[in-house]
Amino acid sequence: MNGQALIAVAPNGARKLKADHAAVPLTAHELGLCAAACADAGAAMIHLHVRNQDGGHSLDADLYRDAVSAVRREAGTGIIIQCTSEAAGVYDRHGQMAAMRALLPEACSLAIREILPDAASESEGAGFLAELRKAEVSMQFILYSAEDLLRFRDLVQRGVIPGERHFVLFVLGRYAKDQQSTPSDLLPFLQAWQPAWGAFAVCAFGKLEAACALSAIGLGGHARIGFENNILLADGSIAPDNAALVHQIADHAAVMGAAAMTPDAARGWLRQFG
Repeated sequence: MNGQALIAVAPNGARKLKADHAAVPLTAHELGLCAAACADAGAAMIHLHVRNQDGGHSLDADLYRDAVSAVRREAGTGIIIQCTSEAAGVYDRHGQMAAMRALLPEACSLAIREILPDAASESEGAGFLAELRKAEVSMQFILYSAEDLLRFRDLVQRGVIPGERHFVLFVLGRYAKDQQSTPSDLLPFLQAWQPAWGAFAVCAFGKLEAACALSAIGLGGHARIGFENNILLADGSIAPDNAALVHQIADHAAVMGAAAMTPDAARGWLRQFG
């Protein structure tokens, strides 16, 4: 879909708490309100993390169901809900897969390093991914380096990962000093990437998050932004909420030759992958 970009918001992640920013959404109700505000600002997708009573990272299916219900109640049926399978030092790959099997969400994100860490994991991982595909779960694969991308392609070519075209997320600057991303962090990924493989989005850390997102959009990609990785606006000030970060991208995407996809357009567009 030329000239359109999918903007996803990642409003809390696995670790940020109210001490980091008062507007980090932790409860199901807070996530619902955040989703509604971000959808109004231009987000087509919410990348959803849920927390337990102590604020810790959880993949509990019931907590996810509560959060999904709250998002639907507050934001309506439009915005795409992508549930994370992130380990965050709490779950192993078996727990991650069990959580996604129990939930079978509309969409989920899967880190190749976690779900398919080595050759011994490939048979079980292939079966898991085939189940998600059969259930029509929209999968996005998270890649942390160009080496991850090349391994991902090998897994696709050998049929471990089903399908021909995929939606991937390039994590920019994950290992940079102080986790401060720059647009140039995208270059190693793009040197290894071929458009025939599918579509890419980026996420980034620090005050250049918006610059990274808009650079990706200008190069035909998509963006995931939000408090999970960054709480700063482009001018270095603290963003009042996640919606302000979304506004930065949606309001300036036209400068990069694109417009923010609506949720309905994004949902249709995602059907080509996996």
